[in-house]
Amino acid sequence: MGLETAQKIRFSVGGMTCAGCQANVQRRLENTPGVIEAAVSLVAAEASVTFDPAKVTPHQLVAAVRESGYDARLPEAEPDIRAAQQSREEAVDAEYRGLWRKAAVAVALAVSSMAISMPLMHGPHAAHSPYAGLLRWALCAAAAVALAWAGRDFFLRAWKQARHGAADMNTLVAVGTGSAFLYSLAVTIAPRHLAARGVAPDVYYEAATGIVALVLVGRTLELRARRRTGSALRELAALQPRMVWRRSGDHDEQVALEAVEPGDILMVKPGERIAVDGEVVEGVSAVDESMLTGESIPVAKKPGDRLIGGTLNTTGSLRYRAAARGSEGVLANIVKLMRDAQASRAPIQRLADRISAVFVPVVLAVAALTFVVWYAAAPAGGLARPLSVAVSVLVIACPCAMGLAVPTAVVAASGRGAKEGILFKGGEAIERLHGVHAVVFDKTGTLTEGKPEVREIRTGGQLSSSDLLGLAAAVESRSEHPLARAVMDAARNAKAPVRLAAQFQSSPGQGAEALVEGRRVLVGSPEWLEWRGISLDGLDAAARELSDRGMTLLAVAVEQSAVGVMGIADRLKATAPEAVALIRRYVPRVILLTGDRPEAARAIAAEAGIEEVIAGVRPEEKEKVIRDLQEGGLTVAMVGDGVNDAPALARAAVGIAMGTGADAAVEAADVTLMRGDPRSVAAAIDLSRKTMRIMKQNLFWAFIYNVVGIPVAAGALYPWFGVLLNPVLAAAAMALSSVSVVTNSLRLQRMR
Repeated sequence: MGLETAQKIRFSVGGMTCAGCQANVQRRLENTPGVIEAAVSLVAAEASVTFDPAKVTPHQLVAAVRESGYDARLPEAEPDIRAAQQSREEAVDAEYRGLWRKAAVAVALAVSSMAISMPLMHGPHAAHSPYAGLLRWALCAAAAVALAWAGRDFFLRAWKQARHGAADMNTLVAVGTGSAFLYSLAVTIAPRHLAARGVAPDVYYEAATGIVALVLVGRTLELRARRRTGSALRELAALQPRMVWRRSGDHDEQVALEAVEPGDILMVKPGERIAVDGEVVEGVSAVDESMLTGESIPVAKKPGDRLIGGTLNTTGSLRYRAAARGSEGVLANIVKLMRDAQASRAPIQRLADRISAVFVPVVLAVAALTFVVWYAAAPAGGLARPLSVAVSVLVIACPCAMGLAVPTAVVAASGRGAKEGILFKGGEAIERLHGVHAVVFDKTGTLTEGKPEVREIRTGGQLSSSDLLGLAAAVESRSEHPLARAVMDAARNAKAPVRLAAQFQSSPGQGAEALVEGRRVLVGSPEWLEWRGISLDGLDAAARELSDRGMTLLAVAVEQSAVGVMGIADRLKATAPEAVALIRRYVPRVILLTGDRPEAARAIAAEAGIEEVIAGVRPEEKEKVIRDLQEGGLTVAMVGDGVNDAPALARAAVGIAMGTGADAAVEAADVTLMRGDPRSVAAAIDLSRKTMRIMKQNLFWAFIYNVVGIPVAAGALYPWFGVLLNPVLAAAAMALSSVSVVTNSLRLQRMR
């Protein structure tokens, strides 16, 4: 089947609690006939599947996940991003409330069990007292409720995993608590019979109950922390209003956002948010677009101007024509990019995935071996101590921390980035960006404003600068060339007198001429004027000076005499020098890559503080330049905004697109900078480095915790220090490890 006929679907998956769960769901989906590619995210609690619709349906994919012991449901067709986000949050909230109730009951039962068990532990003969049997049955009842109700999911999911020959964190908890309960039940039913065979009448009901309570508390805290990592998505979705004013006949009516269709005429009042992308048809106002651009000054809007959904109307009322539905547009694309990033997997995660895939079976084997070794070392001591140590091994082992180490950092980083106008396409982009050796900038629209402007005017003395501008603007008023617009803007700003022009003629790419007040005025390149037989005479030196400073020249002639020359250049963005200085803190080489003349490129580079310049490069050659740099051993990040930058962005290790640029550039890039500010490049690199540091801390803690914790639980310290870990304390340590990893990732939201 060709990939062009494949379909992609994303649906929620509930009940995953560790990397083993995630691996099991992904393996089950990948083994389903018709599935081309599957990616499962523990943190986002969802699966993204590319499949052949001729071989498998979405309902069959969901059924496959449910057969594996996890909850799954197809997404409903939501009318807008706010409703879609609310639906996802309601599902997570329901899961959180359910966990909280079970954890609360389990904690109450655990505390009660500890109190009840105290008399059994007090004194050497307490276990044989007349009340011992009654106390054991009370503990049994509490443990039964804890395991059968609060801990029911552990056993159900462990059983479903076992049916498919798999195991996960639920298996460890179920085997550990189940073993403790069954052993204790045997002691409760026949204490004298077992005592006669040398088995101590000790019970571990409180351990089983305490383990269930602490694991549930840990999962509740972990889910609560994971909910916080998605705060940026909630904030973005909340920018979209629920209701909107729509023109109906000769009046406006308030309707739900889901009722809006492209082409509808909508109204937004001062202080309200724009509902969907559109175009102003009536009214004048100023709109706060800081959510996209970071610019705090509202942008003036008039008929014909574009509006973006989610932005804030500040002063006047506007009527606008909807260009998209509530589930479409710029804001929806930002949310989609964030969700894709949060569901993606960074390469550094692969090591954790490989370990997690075999972790649970290995732990089960280690627990069994621990039990055998302890029983063999002291067979006369009975089963109590070997069982206690084996249960400690089972419950202290924590694949959860390894599974959460990288994804939670990716989610937190993508949320933090979105607040700063930085959108990562995935964890791989974050990981690659932190190790770049060179940042290559395109010039136009990236380091510069992308709008040529008249920088200097030199006259031959016959006319004033204002009159020269007026004549040039009269001719250029009929032209659509970017340089013509620069002349018109300069004349408008200088309030130069612009006369009417007649008999306009244009030579594309060279110049234009027209009759102005009866005189023929020519505006174009010096070469074109010379071709027309007009020399610059005394303006040669001024023209050379402006050209040497990187400006594009426009010469003006009246009849057959040159009267002046204008230097036009694209203005450097005000923040570009600061951006280059910030980038140099992290990256040794910053390069300017442009198709401009070397003189113009060097002038801009010097102004920005860039030392390396590669100029005169045709659009199709930019990709080759990036490839040559990478073949020289450099990891390259390319920053661009135009269609001609797309191949170079795709070739670079990390493509960074200005969100204010062409769609093709944004599509080819790994990182999108919504604010168009070159300082965001430095901010993105800084965030990637902080994220990688958090990832490595998380992985280090997760690995060290298990490497140290499992041997300690198995009794490695007992021969020297006489220390054995109580199963309840082991469960507490396990819960703490997961929560600490998520909490560490959340630091990304507060780091400066």
